[in-house]
Amino acid sequence: MTREEKKVIFASSLGTVFEWYDFYLYGSLAVIIAKQFFSGLDPTAAYIFALLAFAAGFLVRPFGALVFGRLGDMIGRKYTFLITILIMGGATFIVGLLPSYASIGIIAPILLIILRMLQGLALGGEYGGAATYVAEHSPHGRRGFYTSWIQTTATLGLFLSLIVILLCREFTGEQFEVWGWRIPFLLSILLLAISVWIRLSMNESPAFQRMKAEGKVSKAPLTEAFGQWSNLKIVILALLGLTAGQAVVWYTGQFYALFFLTSIAKVDAKTANIMIALALLIGTPFFIFFGWLSDKIGRKIIIMGGCLIAALTYFTIFPALMHYANPALEAAQQRAHVAVSAAPGDCSFQGSPIAREIDFTTSCDIAKRTLAQAFIPYENRQLAAGAAATVTIGDKVITAPVGTLNARRDGFDEASRAAIASFKAEVSATAREAGLTTGADLNQMNKPMVVLLLFILVLFVTMVYGPIAAMLVELFPTRIRYTSMSLPYHIGNGWFGGLLPTTAFAMIAASGDIYYGLWYPVVIALGTFVIGVLLVRETKDVDIYARD
Repeated sequence: MTREEKKVIFASSLGTVFEWYDFYLYGSLAVIIAKQFFSGLDPTAAYIFALLAFAAGFLVRPFGALVFGRLGDMIGRKYTFLITILIMGGATFIVGLLPSYASIGIIAPILLIILRMLQGLALGGEYGGAATYVAEHSPHGRRGFYTSWIQTTATLGLFLSLIVILLCREFTGEQFEVWGWRIPFLLSILLLAISVWIRLSMNESPAFQRMKAEGKVSKAPLTEAFGQWSNLKIVILALLGLTAGQAVVWYTGQFYALFFLTSIAKVDAKTANIMIALALLIGTPFFIFFGWLSDKIGRKIIIMGGCLIAALTYFTIFPALMHYANPALEAAQQRAHVAVSAAPGDCSFQGSPIAREIDFTTSCDIAKRTLAQAFIPYENRQLAAGAAATVTIGDKVITAPVGTLNARRDGFDEASRAAIASFKAEVSATAREAGLTTGADLNQMNKPMVVLLLFILVLFVTMVYGPIAAMLVELFPTRIRYTSMSLPYHIGNGWFGGLLPTTAFAMIAASGDIYYGLWYPVVIALGTFVIGVLLVRETKDVDIYARD
């Protein structure tokens, strides 16, 4: 590896670490951000809107891929992802300066959502630029190894954000939720300055320079990429046969694992974050290993293998996580059976991310919402039409009330509020007595086994993610490569992956089964495996200059 190649990899990787660091900060601080920018709503609604603002960044990523992919194929890779890092870094820094809802009212959350969307747009253009830039600097037969360094950046960005947040919490103490949370966002200006300085000193990729010298630069990358079936079908196959499965395996191994530990297994946030960080630290070198291995045996076999193994083992690994993280809670769930008995048609969908408490007025809805919010697993039973729903915990049966809205229809009337509060208190007390809300005890937790299981989840991530950049680059010709590879990557990771936590939670809330949400990544990973094996070609021996 020459000095110039090392510089290319370092600059691209450093910039992408920074961008992912920025992006993860918001997700990690969603609860605090809800209090700062959505305090005009009740706490539950505020948290939901904070998550929706976070999701907005994922939803716009494919549009960023189109905008910046087009620019990258027309004006060059270097200047395009220089623009993306400026947008991402600037937006992140400004979040640290934004006045709260208490200061400027509704303008605060509006500005926050605009900044989140700018971050998502920039990230939509960053990855394709970095992957294309590094791949086009890589020698034939080494692209998997070279681009795998970029693949470490998402994990390292998450790892860096967790470390910075933990340090800021330690230094600011009780003031962290007042003003200390702003520090990680403001520190991003230093990373931005370093990244821009390094990127300004870089040269354009040799493949683009040659294409430009020969007058072959595309004048309409979007039309060529998506208006011609010969290329569009490869884009579709790249999405369904590669990135969709890669995305759900990645988000399950990092985001959903953290959600599962803190919300379902009831491990305190600090301990869960430290164990996730340890697993990521141990697992990160495997991104490079599987990138290197893909140069030897092929990209496809590793990615498909990761999707298949993950899909076949999730329903074993996550119950094992519960067993080793919180054995007391596991025992309580097995001992104290919980059931919701309700009449047909009395229950609505509990997993809506935008529903308010007053949208759930039937006795079944109130019963299920109470259990879902506490992540207490339950079985569904059927009653005769017209009967009030009941919650059974062990041998105790609690009848759920019906909610009646007040005259303004903006909340329950006084009698309903009192009845619902009494019902929730009785369910909470009974569940607590049965051990169904027991927090994880660090003395009983088998920490090495939890970290080992988390490492295995990360290992699946490295299998599907390590070789993906090289494979996407090799699927498309130089003149429309930035555009073509960016869209399937960001639809896969922004939509299929980014919406996984919300979708999985909705599935849990609707079914009462704390493991039911795993069907989402399992089905998509298996679908990608089938499509990938049958329809996606191996690319490791492709000459990326042959079709420019």
